[in-house]
Amino acid sequence: MGHSPFSSVMPKLYLLTNDDEFELLYQKLEAALSTGLIALLQIRRKQVLSLPDGALQLFDEAQKIVELAKIYNVPVVINDDVKLAERLGVGVHLGQTDGSIGDALQSLSPHQIIGRTCHGDIELIKEAKNDGASYAAMGAVFTSTTKPNANIISRQQLVEGCQQGIPICVIGGLTAENVSELVDLPIALVAVVGDIMDLPVANIAQRCHEWQQAFSEWKIPT
Repeated sequence: MGHSPFSSVMPKLYLLTNDDEFELLYQKLEAALSTGLIALLQIRRKQVLSLPDGALQLFDEAQKIVELAKIYNVPVVINDDVKLAERLGVGVHLGQTDGSIGDALQSLSPHQIIGRTCHGDIELIKEAKNDGASYAAMGAVFTSTTKPNANIISRQQLVEGCQQGIPICVIGGLTAENVSELVDLPIALVAVVGDIMDLPVANIAQRCHEWQQAFSEWKIPT
């Protein structure tokens, strides 16, 4: 069974990197991580990977990001790449076409987090749970600048997803304002890119606190 440190008492903030130039990205990550409000960090660098020596550059960047996250005691997952996750000693987030959870469980150490993209498909969520994933990601909840053409899932799908006995991560166009539409759902993680990472470095800590404020409004069904 995948390791899962996430309860559903109140959601936690799951930050994903964007495609900023690395020095700027690093400053933004430091600003966010130093608030102590980030529960999980995903390294996803699509543009870097598309460069001729992208894999090398990503390894170099990821090493620095993992070191930074260690300082603040924040677990890291790598997007899509089990081998890289294994080399770095971190977790992995797998899309539906990025290999099996079983293989990831064998490759990574037991305390590493393994996430799975499940869109709005309840059967995929059940499968992720049975395979031992740490969380299942559902989305897109809203349209986002990162994936403007993603299919939006219904509230009914979210409600049902939250009943499958695996921590649910929501992703897609979420902001500290619109997340209030989900306050009655037992969501474990809220994945955010643009709403935090598109801001200037100086505004990032404040935005993380605004997210925390939004989470404090959560109404957990008893």
